[in-house]
Amino acid sequence: MTTNEAFKALYDTVAKLRAPDGCEWDREQTPSTLRGALIEETYECLEAIDEDDPEHISEELGDLFLLTTMISYMFEQEGKFSVADTLKKANNKLIRRHPHVFGDVKVKDTEEILANWETIKTEQEGRKPKDSILDEISSALPPMDRSFALQKKASKVGFDWIDKEGIILKINEEFNEVQEAVKVNKKKPDFRLEEELGDFLFSVVNLCRFLKVEPSVALRRTNEKFVKRFKYIEAKMKEKGHDLSKENLEIMDSFWEESKSST
Repeated sequence: MTTNEAFKALYDTVAKLRAPDGCEWDREQTPSTLRGALIEETYECLEAIDEDDPEHISEELGDLFLLTTMISYMFEQEGKFSVADTLKKANNKLIRRHPHVFGDVKVKDTEEILANWETIKTEQEGRKPKDSILDEISSALPPMDRSFALQKKASKVGFDWIDKEGIILKINEEFNEVQEAVKVNKKKPDFRLEEELGDFLFSVVNLCRFLKVEPSVALRRTNEKFVKRFKYIEAKMKEKGHDLSKENLEIMDSFWEESKSST
């Protein structure tokens, strides 16, 4: 099956599901009800990419194709735009923003390519410049991803650290301020502690960016490592007949150390 045939088959399936004699559940869905699924499938696709599993990646990308096609088709049913319109706009945008590939524009490096991209958005597409370059970063992004994107955007105009040592010093400074905030109010978190922890996390994200590490990817890997090690603890505690409880923390800690050599 060719790419054209495969997409046509997907489109026809979506149309059938949304038809009066299709699936009641699919007919009840709206772009709004599918927002959560779109986010979930995106993260599942990222997880598959991290695992470097081609079969899993293909499956998860298929789920994304399905959702984007389904949502586009919903608007097509309402007569607002068609699935073809969406694909055409995406294709035209790619061609328009790559004049060094589809035109006669000459560029010497990636920096010039990105500069042209921004110029085209403003001058050819008529997109009004934002009041701030940071306004281009969606506030709908997860906080960590938005921090990363904000920092990248600011760095493009030269607002950046000179070296990683400066960021590490900043992280230490922010951690000291967290400790001071903890001392002020040991009984319960307050606004100052929340603010200081936020500053600390922002600085850690900055170090990730500077070292060209995606913070969400790094944290995702650590999450999976924690899950594997904690499951090891659960299995060992069950095997030895111990309950998972605060009273058995010392035993759990010993299994945690043991898990490091097996996960």
